[in-house]
Amino acid sequence: MTAHVPVLVKEVIEGLNIKPDGVYVDLTVGRGGHSEAILSRLTTGRLIAVDQDLEAIETSNQRLAKISKNFVIKHTNFSNFEEILKEENVDEVDGILMDLGVSSPQFDEGHRGFSYRLDAQLDMRMDQRQPLTASHIVNEYSLQQLTKIFKDYGEERFAYSIAKNIIKSRTQAPIETTLQLVDIIKKSKPMKQLKKVGHPAKQVFQALRIAVNDELNVLQHTLSLALKYLKPDGRLGVITFHSGEDRIVKTIFRNASIVEGDRLDGPHIKIEKPYYLINRRPITPTKSELKINHRAASAKLRIIARKKGEHNHGHERQIN
Repeated sequence: MTAHVPVLVKEVIEGLNIKPDGVYVDLTVGRGGHSEAILSRLTTGRLIAVDQDLEAIETSNQRLAKISKNFVIKHTNFSNFEEILKEENVDEVDGILMDLGVSSPQFDEGHRGFSYRLDAQLDMRMDQRQPLTASHIVNEYSLQQLTKIFKDYGEERFAYSIAKNIIKSRTQAPIETTLQLVDIIKKSKPMKQLKKVGHPAKQVFQALRIAVNDELNVLQHTLSLALKYLKPDGRLGVITFHSGEDRIVKTIFRNASIVEGDRLDGPHIKIEKPYYLINRRPITPTKSELKINHRAASAKLRIIARKKGEHNHGHERQIN
């Protein structure tokens, strides 16, 4: 199995301010890199880890069991955050981590359809139990739907051209494999674009993965929930890998923490928020980390904390 190198581990551990007796949640355990770093710093504390990828869970279980018994891994989507905590009889936590990247094995072991370099069925489901696949989107969605997905989720400049050629191709025969799709994408772009750094199919594959797994809607929902369950001085850290994700995190964190002013036809009133930003600018990998792990290049870490005097009082309303 391909080794997965976790991103920004040192920065995550420092940012979450791990307490030996704390309760921590890793909502994207993956191959267990961040969870291992958290668990190794706990004594009487515990770790609740989550992933919808069964292969990742099996790997992480073996890895974490070597360190401690103080952990549990749940096979579910992180949007089921509240149910997970109820099952574990947890009302509030000291820290939460979300790492939104696809793990290296998912890219490198092409059978899941995430890789644009290896031939496989167009799948891209993080959770194999869900019905929607990349193949269904590519072969059934309209020109307008495909163009919107490629533009909105992949920021693909040639979204319309690619969508048009997909529809043209599928009228002759279904598009069933990753390399079939890569070939269509390459033919849809000008030659000078193909010579640029980076794979020409990267943005379309990213867009399809996000659409298949409904990643941005799930992220927005889960972030708002996660904030409610932080203890006073509890922290939530999120690692993003593209601008769409980062925009959502930045907006929700800002709305939860920035002091608002409102005159309300009277004197200026300040509305204090129960959270504060640990870092106003995103934390990015060091040059030395990038030498070891080039896939960390687009990673951004943002961290928010609940103020020390602020309790959740039955959990405040959802933050949008």
